[in-house]
Amino acid sequence: MAELSSHYSNLEFDLDAGRRGSRYSHVEDVLKELTGAESALVVNNNAAAVFLVLETLAKGREAVVSRGELVEIGGSFRIPDVMARSGAHMVEVGTTNKTHPKDYENAVTESTALFLKVHTSNFRIIGFTQDVPLADLVKLGEKHGIPVMKDLGSGCFLDLSNYGLTKEPTVQETIRTGVDVATFSGDKLLGGPQAGLILGKKRFVDQVKKNPLNRAVRIDKLTLAALEATLMLYRDEEEARKYIPTVAMITASVEELNNRAQRLKRRIRNAIPAGVVDLAVVDGSSRVGGGALPEMDLPTRLVALTPKAGLSAAKIEDRLRRLPLPLVCRIEQDRILLDVRTILESELVDVCKALQSALAPQ
Repeated sequence: MAELSSHYSNLEFDLDAGRRGSRYSHVEDVLKELTGAESALVVNNNAAAVFLVLETLAKGREAVVSRGELVEIGGSFRIPDVMARSGAHMVEVGTTNKTHPKDYENAVTESTALFLKVHTSNFRIIGFTQDVPLADLVKLGEKHGIPVMKDLGSGCFLDLSNYGLTKEPTVQETIRTGVDVATFSGDKLLGGPQAGLILGKKRFVDQVKKNPLNRAVRIDKLTLAALEATLMLYRDEEEARKYIPTVAMITASVEELNNRAQRLKRRIRNAIPAGVVDLAVVDGSSRVGGGALPEMDLPTRLVALTPKAGLSAAKIEDRLRRLPLPLVCRIEQDRILLDVRTILESELVDVCKALQSALAPQ
């Protein structure tokens, strides 16, 4: 990143043709290879991606969406508000808990421009429920000549169920349904930098590329480089698990975490004065966060520090948080808890140094 920011790059220069090229061509090729999509575009975040697609394909016309998918994420980003700003006229169908294919079909008019399906990545409706599978909605769209858009939200390239996690729709599975356009974030489950990715059929993605607003939300060269580097790791699942921190944390096994916790405990014991805290490795749970896997608690191992020498857990936590290199932890039953799922192997030394500073006489 430092080299790219301070030297020349071929961001918008085609070295083969010897003329101006597209800043998106590098990352687009990798995305097409990984997902099977015909075309791809990257903007600065997923909110921009959703807005840009809606503004391009449905401005002044109707976009049909299930009532059960009118989501809100952090910062009061609401699908109805984004649709209104894009100029698309939202047509709600179904109910909060049940939407049927006939609901979409009955909503079709001459003004219908788009079927929109939104993945409820940050909440779940359970019990007496039904929704329309994306593949079925794609068939319905083909029947009526209406493009289908899927907002995946957090996005995911790996089948997380292989690691004991709740099944999330992958980008590859989504593209294989024949969906016309799919959008998702470059960070969150994907584990890259903040970005909004737009994939799908060439004739629709090309329209989005030509929208003048595309330049207003375009991605910079440093983010593009970080995203491309992240995506290239997905060519090998084990490489992605090893080198993408988010993926490594989410997919780590309890056995791996227990070994790391024991190593951290030993390092802490050697780094801090004796008799200041009691140390133990205990069971705990992690949350993925980032608007993903809302029902899932991941089993983890915690290093627990119980103060002994007059310092409270709250005081230790305050000191850790105020260090030049802050260490953010959680408190439970007057214990400092360090979740090793969120601590990389390369960070164990820094954690020990932080505790050494926080527990030193002041």
